[in-house]
Amino acid sequence: MSEISKLEQNLIIKKIDDQTVNISINDNEMLMSIVGQFDQNLKQLSKLTETIIFFRGNSITCKGNQEKTNTFCEAIKFLINKYILTNIIEKGDILLSVKKNIEIEESNVKSFKHLIKTPRKSVIARSEKQSDYIKALRENDIVMSLGPAGTGKSFLAVSVGITLLMEKKIDRVILSRPAVEAGEKLGFLPGDMKEKVDPYLRPLYDALYELFGADKIDKKIETGEIEIAPLAFMRGRTLKNCFAILDEAQNATETQIKMFLTRIGENSKLVVNGDPSQIDLLNKSHSGLIKSREILKDLKEIKVIEFDHNDVVRHPLVSKIIRAYQKKNIDDKS
Repeated sequence: MSEISKLEQNLIIKKIDDQTVNISINDNEMLMSIVGQFDQNLKQLSKLTETIIFFRGNSITCKGNQEKTNTFCEAIKFLINKYILTNIIEKGDILLSVKKNIEIEESNVKSFKHLIKTPRKSVIARSEKQSDYIKALRENDIVMSLGPAGTGKSFLAVSVGITLLMEKKIDRVILSRPAVEAGEKLGFLPGDMKEKVDPYLRPLYDALYELFGADKIDKKIETGEIEIAPLAFMRGRTLKNCFAILDEAQNATETQIKMFLTRIGENSKLVVNGDPSQIDLLNKSHSGLIKSREILKDLKEIKVIEFDHNDVVRHPLVSKIIRAYQKKNIDDKS
C-alpha cells in the first residue's frame, strides 16, 4: 500500500468553519505517538503553529486563522507519514513538521525519500540539503560537507557508513580526524592508539552508540570492522572496501586533505566534514578545507554540500547563535 493511501486510511480532516478544523486519526497507537505523553507533542504544536488545540478520543480540534490551521494540518500529515515509515515519533519531529522550508508531497513524502534505517531508530533528512547530502553519501565516491555545528554532517555520515557495513556492502568503517590539540604528536598522550584518539572522536562515538548500541559498536571496533585512526596515520595506505570519514577537516592542511583523498581504493567512499568557522590551527590560513573545496568543486565525481544555519537541527537557539556570530564577523570585516 502506498504512503498516500495509508495516509488517507488513517486521517480524516473536516473543516468546521473558517477558524476550526477537526482531525480524526483512526490508528490508536499512531494517535498516541503523535499526541505524545501527557499531550506534550500537541502542546508544542499548538505553540509552534499559534493555534488552540483540543484533544478528545481520537479527535483533535484546531482553532486559529486559516493559514495557521492549514500549517497544523500539514504538520499532522507529516507526522503520520513519519509514523507509517518508521513506527516512531521523536521529539525533533514536532519542530521539523512545521519548518517552513520542508515541503511535503502527498504522493511521495520528500523528507523521507532518503530514509536511513538503523537498528535503534530511523534517520530522516531534516532539510533539503540534508536530503542532498544523504543522496550524495550513497551515490558519490567522495563527498565534502561544510557548515556549522548541528547540521548533521557527522551524524548522517556515520549513519550511512555503518548501515553499509551492516548490509555487508563494505568491510570497514574508518573514523579519522586531525588531532590538532596534540599537534598530531599522539605519542605524548597515554594509552594505545584508540585511547589516544578517542577523546577527539567523541561526537562520532555518540552517533554510533545512539543508532546502533554500545555493545554492537564496541564488538565491531574489537574485530576491526570499525577502525579509529588519526589522520597522520593514513599516509601510505590504500583504502579498499571501506567507508572513511575525516571529521573536523577544517583543522587539516591542504596537503593532509589531499593525502586523505588520494587514499581511495576499490569499492570505497571517502567523506570530508568540517566547519570553516571553527578552525583551531594557530595560523587559520593553513586550513585546507576551503582551499580543497575550491580546487575540487569542478570534479563531477566529487560532491560538495554546503550547509548553513537553516540546516541546524539542534535546539532552535543554536541557529540563532550561529547567525549572531556570523553577523558579528561581517560587521567586524566592514
